[in-house]
Amino acid sequence: MEVAIAMSGGVDSSVAAALLVEQGHDVTGVTLRLWGGPSDSGCCAATDVDDARRVAQQLGIAHHVVNLSEEFMAAVVTPYIEGHAAGKTPNPCIECNRHIKFSLMLDQCRRLGFDRLATGHHARIVERTVAPTRRLARGADPLKDQSYVLSMLPASTIAALELPVGEMTKAQVRDHAVRLGLRTATKPDSQDVCFIPSTSGRDGFLSTRLELRSGRVIDQPTGQALGTVAAIQLVTLGQRRGIGAGPDGTRRYVVDVDLDTDTVTVAPLDGAMASAIRLDAAMLTTTSDELPSGPVIVQVSAHGRPAPGVISDDRSTVTLDTPARLVAPGQTLAFYDPADPDVVLGSAVVA
Repeated sequence: MEVAIAMSGGVDSSVAAALLVEQGHDVTGVTLRLWGGPSDSGCCAATDVDDARRVAQQLGIAHHVVNLSEEFMAAVVTPYIEGHAAGKTPNPCIECNRHIKFSLMLDQCRRLGFDRLATGHHARIVERTVAPTRRLARGADPLKDQSYVLSMLPASTIAALELPVGEMTKAQVRDHAVRLGLRTATKPDSQDVCFIPSTSGRDGFLSTRLELRSGRVIDQPTGQALGTVAAIQLVTLGQRRGIGAGPDGTRRYVVDVDLDTDTVTVAPLDGAMASAIRLDAAMLTTTSDELPSGPVIVQVSAHGRPAPGVISDDRSTVTLDTPARLVAPGQTLAFYDPADPDVVLGSAVVA
């Protein structure tokens, strides 16, 4: 089988490539050049391209670099900036997967005649006897599971996808890399948004692209002013970090962000809980033929605790069995199968 392996320059994709070679496939490494600006974190640093190339040389496979920086700017970076300007909290890694890595890249691989696209994500493909026969599922390592960030993939993409390290723990991946002598064996994992330098952070990145405004903080129970926030566009629903305490000394959480009046409303935890989450109808995706209404398992972040819920018949709302802290508009919800909680059903973006 001819397989294109997306090589980010990290240990996971390096071992994924090695496993495919060991299995006897005709393997070609592909590294995407996505961000032309400064980067010292994530998977866009210049050293990552060099690491991927050198690992490909070690494995004896061809390696190509594909420049999709313009597409990345249009589909990921610009919506990230615009989302914050509109008071949303977008997830750029999910949007990169949606529009770049598993759309444009997969299309190119198909045009070049590859049978499958492989990545180093910690998730699994499980075979079913009913259509669609291939389903996305959680990875074997619960601490490294990345099914959440792949939950927007349609069945047509999953049919063409290989996830070689999904059955391995991270420790096993690193052990395998050490045995092969791969240069990425001890390389640290990427942690941050790839186009935001760690030296400036989100605040510094957005401050050069948006006119960040201060906002006043109002306590919901008492109506008292509690101070200000330096940049209201960076405040997110449900946030507690940097909010401080109310007049009664208890922690406060963000329950509303009003960009028209530059006002942040905060409340105690019990006032920042909700059982119903509105869904953006235009951003519903499914790993099957159609995202079902009815019972689902909901995960609201990459490592959030899964919670049972029900999707409404019109798919406009998901109601949680137990109230949870507010989820910000622009964030992604991943839905899993109650009958098999490892299997992904689809995803939605919070309205």
